[in-house]
Amino acid sequence: MTNLRRRARIAALQTLYEIDCTEHKAEEVLAHLAIERALPPEAINFARELVQDVLKNKAKIDNVVRRFAPSFPVAQMSIIDRNILRIAIFELLMDNNTPAKVAINEAVVLAKTFGSDSSPRLINGVLGSIATKYGKTNPSDQRRENGNYL
Repeated sequence: MTNLRRRARIAALQTLYEIDCTEHKAEEVLAHLAIERALPPEAINFARELVQDVLKNKAKIDNVVRRFAPSFPVAQMSIIDRNILRIAIFELLMDNNTPAKVAINEAVVLAKTFGSDSSPRLINGVLGSIATKYGKTNPSDQRRENGNYL
């Protein structure tokens, strides 16, 4: 299951990256990635949900990035870092199905895989600050009852 969700997060990140770079439609990009990567239906569905939810809440999520990373303007951030943060912040603050530690860890893994040398530190620092501010650092906080903190 973890591997499926990680593959879905990778597909979501690649989709959001392509959308930021081009005018391609999310569904077309995701459909292409699903075939290219031989993603199972569960991974495709999770990736689709992430992409749709991130796009729907992008303005709110970007405001969170601005508050917690004021030295790194969203528009000037690398496209990879920006979209890793968008996915993770959505999972951390708005989705009640992903434990906070998992959301942060998965974002750092994505940053190590796709980002620059400084990406993991940036991602971990921003998400750690958000988790602390919103009380997400408690290990017993495995699932949030009402995940919408924005």
